[in-house]
Amino acid sequence: MDKAKKRKNNKVPVFERELSQLEFNYRVLELAQESTTPLLERLRYLFITNNNLDEFFEIRVANLKQIALLEALKENQVNGYQPKDILAQINERSHQLVKEIFQTYNTVIYPELAAQGICFLKQHDWNDAQRRWIAEYFEREILPVISPIALDVAHPFPRLVNKNLNFIVSLSGKDAFGRDSRLAIVHAPRIIPRIIPVPAELKKANEHAFFLLTSMIKAHVTDLFLGMKVDGCYQFRIIRNSDLLLDQREVNDLPLALKASLIERRFGLAIRLDVEHDCPDELADYLLRQHDLTQKDLFRIDGQVNFGRLSAVLADVKRPDLLFKPFSPQIPAKLKRREDIFNTLKDHDLLLHHPYQSFEPVIDLVRQSTYDPYVVAIKQTLYRTNVDSAIVGALVEAARAGIEVTTVIELRARFDEEQNIELATRLQEAGAIVVYGIVGYKTHAKMLLVVRREGAELCRYVHLGTGNYHARTAKEYTDISLFTANADIGHDVQLLFQEMTGMGKVMETRRIWHAPFTLVNNFKKMINREIHHAKKGKKAHIMFKINAFTDATLVELLYEASQAGVKIDLLVRGMCALKPGVPGLSDNIKVRSIMGRFLEHSRVYYFYNDGDEEVFCSSADLMERNLYHRFEICFPILDKTLAKRIKLECLTYSFKDNCQSWALESNGSYKRVKALKKRRFSVQEFLLEEYTQSIYTQHT
Repeated sequence: MDKAKKRKNNKVPVFERELSQLEFNYRVLELAQESTTPLLERLRYLFITNNNLDEFFEIRVANLKQIALLEALKENQVNGYQPKDILAQINERSHQLVKEIFQTYNTVIYPELAAQGICFLKQHDWNDAQRRWIAEYFEREILPVISPIALDVAHPFPRLVNKNLNFIVSLSGKDAFGRDSRLAIVHAPRIIPRIIPVPAELKKANEHAFFLLTSMIKAHVTDLFLGMKVDGCYQFRIIRNSDLLLDQREVNDLPLALKASLIERRFGLAIRLDVEHDCPDELADYLLRQHDLTQKDLFRIDGQVNFGRLSAVLADVKRPDLLFKPFSPQIPAKLKRREDIFNTLKDHDLLLHHPYQSFEPVIDLVRQSTYDPYVVAIKQTLYRTNVDSAIVGALVEAARAGIEVTTVIELRARFDEEQNIELATRLQEAGAIVVYGIVGYKTHAKMLLVVRREGAELCRYVHLGTGNYHARTAKEYTDISLFTANADIGHDVQLLFQEMTGMGKVMETRRIWHAPFTLVNNFKKMINREIHHAKKGKKAHIMFKINAFTDATLVELLYEASQAGVKIDLLVRGMCALKPGVPGLSDNIKVRSIMGRFLEHSRVYYFYNDGDEEVFCSSADLMERNLYHRFEICFPILDKTLAKRIKLECLTYSFKDNCQSWALESNGSYKRVKALKKRRFSVQEFLLEEYTQSIYTQHT
């Protein structure tokens, strides 16, 4: 019996992926609860936890509900779990998570913010002068743009936008027309800020005080229903299915079709109802019925139902003492000494470890190419890139200067679709060639190719990365950047761009693996090689650093490797389906998750290879979507010095971390790795200090 048939009859032992993803948010919440973390950073972690959970419902829970509704699909296709059972567990854990989010905010962070003079003033906190100012503000700024809707035959329940702030109002009495509608909906347009800074003359000196829009509307809701008695006014919001279901094969104009789908996203199928904690049961039940939801979909919120919108305070409050200590990303000494990046790359490859090292050299490569008279072509993939970025500006200038600029833009980068359409338009207007990847496959690879005429030949210079071409996230995410003039790598990147923009058979690359064609098979080949060495009694070791691991085929192969004696160390930041430490199955596998100031985003794959160690970096995680449904790359670090550096910084140091590391247990729970008093080690803190002290400036 082959492995595929065997696996069908005997399911691979794995954790359910959605529940694993949910547990990731509990680890983020722990960061918000950590008293040693600066206060505003703790608040930021709380917003991240809340927003992550929102997106989890918008995409993952929404998809699970659709699967559960289809009678033909009785099981989750990844690992055999019943969708209804998964949803039941998600419901229990999500309610607990929401409770802990607001409990942490209300009992810990909110009082500490107030003690630091950062105040969200509620209605009972206002003094007379503030009440007068709010009354004027409400009449001037809110009343003209808000539209209360009384619910009756002529005014059916409105179609409400995804995650928007709303109020359900209970009324009594009759209006001027003799109507006695008992219910109304007040929709708060997104144009109105959710927090409003208190004017200087109405607050204490050095105080950062804000009025809440919710409190303002509640205080003046009677102004919206003159002559009526308001018996109650309660916040609520609807979370909807936000996944875009767009079949590229059935559209003629992808950007136009996406624009239409983005409008539909705002009004997708209702997935969850959030109501204020004291909303009467009859009103909550009414809202559930209007959206075809059940009691399981109801979340009572002890605070702002639109909690994530309060994150504007992080930009408004200038308190560096309540933030992480700022740092300046370093630039390698050789780049500082030599202005021409092309001459530098002729001598040797260059490696950057973001955010400890600056993203500027990546931007400089495009800038120098723009103004270099010998550059004839620039080709780049763009997945998540801000439209006003320096890289996009340089590409625009290059196209206007007559350089052949080709960009492969993935319009379907979730929640960045609108920005990517704008980005594509800007580049096209400048004269760049813009393509949207391959029908049915997202383009997730991060590649930049510069073709330069040098004498009688054309030379290729390449940048490959594990992260996006986005300067802001390069300061917040850990990622690897490789610059090289290696002929084989340049040859492969040119072929891959040809594959993306043209048509033909699978390109035969020399060094780079790419999904959906060669990536999985090469991973299998490398793992099987370690198994072979282990069975011969040789040392065998595998280390991966990834964001997620859910592919059952590779999980099963790592189980086989573990049983053969291969030592396997995995750093998996988010969801992980593999069960480590199971006797007889995965005894030799350890899984850690690093959480800290920076989002651990780099993908690194290490194989001991009988002492001839090999290190690869990639745009791909070990998920089905990355391996089979996206255009991804995995590239080798050919310079042995650079390979050792990546192994040390991304893998060895990370496994030593005992401050911001969690160990995945065989039962699916995560246990915080505790530090001994004199042996405290945080990989992120260590690398920040090392790079800041310029110990690594001699490295390239």
